[in-house]
Amino acid sequence: MLNYSYYCSTRIEMGMGKSRELPELLKSLQLGSSILLVSDPGVVQAGITAPVEASLEAAGFRVVRFDSLSQNPRDTECLAGAQLFAEHGSDAVVAVGGGSAMDTAKAIALLGPNGGTPLDYCEGRRAYANIAPVICVPTTAGTGSEVTRGAVITESATHRKLTLKHASMRPLLAVLDPQLTFTVPKSVTAATGVDALVHAIEGYTCRVTNPISQALGARAMETIVSALPAAFADPYNGPTRYAMLEGSLLAGLCFGSADVAAVHCLAEALGGLYDTPHGVANAVFLPYVLQYNAEEERTVHARLSRIMKFASESEPDDRAIGRLIDGIRTFTAKLGIPKLRELPGVKPEDFPRLAELAVQNNSTPSNIRPVGREDYLHILKRAYDDAM
Repeated sequence: MLNYSYYCSTRIEMGMGKSRELPELLKSLQLGSSILLVSDPGVVQAGITAPVEASLEAAGFRVVRFDSLSQNPRDTECLAGAQLFAEHGSDAVVAVGGGSAMDTAKAIALLGPNGGTPLDYCEGRRAYANIAPVICVPTTAGTGSEVTRGAVITESATHRKLTLKHASMRPLLAVLDPQLTFTVPKSVTAATGVDALVHAIEGYTCRVTNPISQALGARAMETIVSALPAAFADPYNGPTRYAMLEGSLLAGLCFGSADVAAVHCLAEALGGLYDTPHGVANAVFLPYVLQYNAEEERTVHARLSRIMKFASESEPDDRAIGRLIDGIRTFTAKLGIPKLRELPGVKPEDFPRLAELAVQNNSTPSNIRPVGREDYLHILKRAYDDAM
């Protein structure tokens, strides 16, 4: 019998136009009147943050915006945001954006009141305590960061991905409004959608999974595989945008009390070294890691194929696994996801460094099949050569 725990303290508010209720929701939480709003330049330029800021200010909140973020947030950016938080005496942090904004907001909520650097907390030199309240308003259907306990930050000096992780870092409130995802570029819809799918797959299969995570992951996988192609084809399709945001949420709840695994370890290495968008990096490695894992863990991967409707219930496991690998490759190709060799800056001579960064990732031990440096090198080479 399995011993496990599952915990999520985040209040979730989901619905079309729900972001317009943010001022009232914040007032009900009685957090104070000074808000640091964290977003990214693309979301600001798309005009998404302006009405949110205006509504908060009209409701009596003092709002300071921080939007100096990269697509893979850096420790230096988090420190700048933390300084702004302290200077303005902020009471809470509101993130409006995708994973980079939400992860940065969590880091600021930790560093702003307490000081130190992300590395201090990762290495245990400082305790996770006195963390400011975080409210997340996602604008992409992908990361699930609005309900998770972690934040992934790039260490600028080394290009390593640092994972801040603690139960007290979970957002207090998540406000999910599918309307905010309508204007997301198609390439971002594709990449973040596959990111969510990987969360569900790895949360379902990883060594530290549990029955609750698997139930959420199964629903997330089924939802995302069905809805993502339609959301990609028609960005203003309300029902599919709703389904994708819900699928991303379920995937976040899936891995948030379990873990991710080798796909993410490689993707985070790639993003740290080349600043590759996280969802693209996940999509690039997904079929090759699935193939590696399925060589030893056949039953669970055949089950994945049936959950995502690549295989029927009556097909034998070997055929179901083949349909899973082929189905994922076709699925990502139709979404315009590039191959590894097509990504800017990627060079085979960097593969040993990427493999080493992947091995150092805290989620490597969670992969369903043991994976080491040579295994990561093998996966990198197969992905680069597009060889199955």
